[in-house]
Amino acid sequence: MSGGTSPHLQAVQAGCPEPTRSPSRSPWRELIPTLCIAIATIGFVPVLHVASPVLSLTVEVLVAIAIVVAVPTYAPAIAIFVLFFQNLFVSILSPLISAPSDLDFIKGYNFLVCSVMWLTTFGLYVAGQRNRSTDVNQIMRWGVVTLAVVSLYFAIGFVQDGQAATVYLRNIVLPLFLFQLSLLTAATYEVRATPFLVTLGAILILCGYVEFAFRDFWLAITNGYTFWGFDELKAARSGVWEAEMRATGNVPVDLKDRFSFDFLNTPLLEGFGLSKILRIHGPNMHPISFAYGIAFFGLFLFSVGRPVLALVALPLLIVCSVKGALIVVVFVAAAWISTRLLGAVVTLWLGFVALIVFAIAAIRVGLQIGDYHVLGLMGGLNGFLEKPFGRGLGVGGNLSDDYFSIDWSAAQAAGTTNGAVESAIGVLLYQMGIAALVPLAFHFAVALKAWRLYAFSGYLTQGLAGFGVMVVLLNGLFQEEALFAPLALGLMLSLTGLVIGSHIRAQTVSAPDADPEQLAHYQPAT
Repeated sequence: MSGGTSPHLQAVQAGCPEPTRSPSRSPWRELIPTLCIAIATIGFVPVLHVASPVLSLTVEVLVAIAIVVAVPTYAPAIAIFVLFFQNLFVSILSPLISAPSDLDFIKGYNFLVCSVMWLTTFGLYVAGQRNRSTDVNQIMRWGVVTLAVVSLYFAIGFVQDGQAATVYLRNIVLPLFLFQLSLLTAATYEVRATPFLVTLGAILILCGYVEFAFRDFWLAITNGYTFWGFDELKAARSGVWEAEMRATGNVPVDLKDRFSFDFLNTPLLEGFGLSKILRIHGPNMHPISFAYGIAFFGLFLFSVGRPVLALVALPLLIVCSVKGALIVVVFVAAAWISTRLLGAVVTLWLGFVALIVFAIAAIRVGLQIGDYHVLGLMGGLNGFLEKPFGRGLGVGGNLSDDYFSIDWSAAQAAGTTNGAVESAIGVLLYQMGIAALVPLAFHFAVALKAWRLYAFSGYLTQGLAGFGVMVVLLNGLFQEEALFAPLALGLMLSLTGLVIGSHIRAQTVSAPDADPEQLAHYQPAT
């Protein structure tokens, strides 16, 4: 670890935001333009869609292409922004929306924007307009193999359940899109994302506290009752509510009853007198995704020298009441401390042991108490043994038709569900069989690459990227959202792409055969 270097310089050298520094250009000067473009990209989508879906689709595609072509260094930050804040704009403008189906369609625009930015960047890479060094080519080659394998299983699943297969395809490929978008951008250009990410983290923390302390005010200014009313209508029509009420015995009276939740969703804490809490959902209107986002920004803010702001974020994790997000914070913080005391190599091996022990203990305890995440994991493992080559995307999982007919009492007695649910890795094994190891191995490999950078430099941002991805993969054993929510794995992989890409660019710029004009503006890390 390097103790004498300033936190900002550490962040620069760590690959986030930049491996180079031009004295004539302040990274904070890009903050306002990036924020304005990000808001314009997604803020008016509901109005455009109500006016004309064809118009809104055309505009969003053109805007995404224009961002990559005109201001490519803004693209990774804009992708993160739209994933966090699209639903806030949708909620505010929800009185303009007429039906739940329209709401669901509009909520998919963030995926469209991110996908088009990725596709444009990938096309420019193929055309030779992005960094094509040996390191980049090797990473991209394995990424393409991963996409090809996932696409094959999408085709198999689509003929059985097209809608479910499409949703799972989106969930699986979006984190990879974010990684490649960040990697190619940072490997080619001087990306200075830290000021934007610090500002974004501060905004998210503020939103969380406002929602927690002034719930009625938050619901009023965001038109939350209208937004969540569409969700209630859809749940009532589909029979989801009736199934949940029959299974749990809970009958919600108002919206706040729906937000009421057992602390950390585990019976292990019942004897401590911890009652139900009102979870916060954040501007993205999803408590689990928001919790992962807060965990990420708490760690990121600390890594770039904002410890006070990072500490302010931590209480929100308790209110979100998401075990997986808390686990990420604990493991990454422990890895940072262990690296300083024992070194990166010993820490990595101890980390592997700790993750394995934790997984075994969680599975054992989960089977004893009948935890439905563990039961779903067991269902996925049993399904994998039955069909080791898989069934296709969308076959099984929380989106399957059989999910709400599961007899949890029978599943607890049997120690497994009939099929995979509530476990991302269980669902992947059930749907893709042994091919599920391809995307999992790819994510693990890029995490190891980021960790190796951390082992050499000691910069905390690189350690967050490396070990953070590993812990999220562990959480995938017990949670579908860990791997399938873009603000969990996707956010970590986006940072990993920035870290690795910036390191590759630094090596390219400092190489003996580098462009003399680039070398004139490159200052080696000190």
